Amino acid sequence: MSNQSEEKILTVSEINRIVKEIIEDSIPPVWVTGEISNYKAHVSGHIYFSLKDENAQISCIMFKSYAKNISGNIGNGVKVRVFGEIGVYEKVGVYQIYVKEIREEGKGDLQIAFEKMKRKLFEEGLFAEQHKLPIPEYPMRIGVITAIQAAALRDIINVLSRRASFVEIVLKPAQVQGEQAKFDIVKAIEELNEYGKVDVIILTRGGGSIEDLWAFNEEIVARAVYDSKIPIITGVGHEIDFTIVDFVSDLRAPTPSAAAEVVIRSRQEIESDLLSYERAISRVFIRALNDYNGKLNIYGESYALRKSIDIVRQRRIDLDRYVERVNDSLLRILSNRVRELSFFSKRVESTNYKNILKRGFVIARRDGNIIKSRKDVNLYDRLIFEFYDGKIRGIVDKKIKE
Repeated sequence: MSNQSEEKILTVSEINRIVKEIIEDSIPPVWVTGEISNYKAHVSGHIYFSLKDENAQISCIMFKSYAKNISGNIGNGVKVRVFGEIGVYEKVGVYQIYVKEIREEGKGDLQIAFEKMKRKLFEEGLFAEQHKLPIPEYPMRIGVITAIQAAALRDIINVLSRRASFVEIVLKPAQVQGEQAKFDIVKAIEELNEYGKVDVIILTRGGGSIEDLWAFNEEIVARAVYDSKIPIITGVGHEIDFTIVDFVSDLRAPTPSAAAEVVIRSRQEIESDLLSYERAISRVFIRALNDYNGKLNIYGESYALRKSIDIVRQRRIDLDRYVERVNDSLLRILSNRVRELSFFSKRVESTNYKNILKRGFVIARRDGNIIKSRKDVNLYDRLIFEFYDGKIRGIVDKKIKE
């Protein structure tokens, strides 16, 4: 055994370069068959995807110059044959296929299962429009079903706090990926229905491969969505992703953020609606007055009515009463709209955290996340403290016991 000082010590870059040379020199360009997963068309024009069979998968990249020649419907769940070179991306030590040609061979097993389930539930009427529940116009309590650490949850909270901070969110955590996910989702839907105090439910998760989203293609999940007495909005994956529950739900949004956008209108939109109501009522009122004035003029020019003072007087009395009724109706409608606007305004103002800070409270954040407990803070953590009139940064040098 040689002395350690005489051994050659390699860097990570050197190891990756050696592996790259071995793989690329020993494996000629080959045809590989498998099913597409994790398909992503980049804005650059390049295509990234995985090629898998029942036991393994390999990463693939097809550069724009080759991708522009693709014909057919290439995407997740499609069985293909690809031709390319096996190479190593040295920076991260990953080997992959640099695809030059791709040919469609048929649909993958999951895609076939998806279409079979879609056809079955369609024939049973689960997708029919007449079974879909209306989405409430002004929900005050919104149920959300997703993983508690999911980016989708953060997106929904951010959108709702910006558009309608007065809305209460009721979270039902559930796994949204894996074998247990379908049972968690069904249980969450049933529990929110038993609770009965939410106006609408958002069922959501971020994007992923067809395998990642498969819980939302399960029959028991689709039937739970269909049986829900509370309207359900789905926001699953990206805009191009469609799952079985999207067809069953009462409304499909293309992304989690879009689900939060459509579930409730913003305060500005509500105020605009009230202004439109006011203008419409004014137009009706003026039109009614003009109509009755016109009729009164006609009656006044009538020979019979000129000879009958009593009838003219009665018509004038009728007009006064009608004007009073219209005026009362207008005032009542405007009063109701003003109360609604006042209610929403007070709710928005009461939930403005800036007003709470003015009373002497401070928000502590670490890495942009709000700290809710002393045990979440470690010594020497760098924290941002937000006061009502600005922010400061500090370092924790001691944790004081109560």
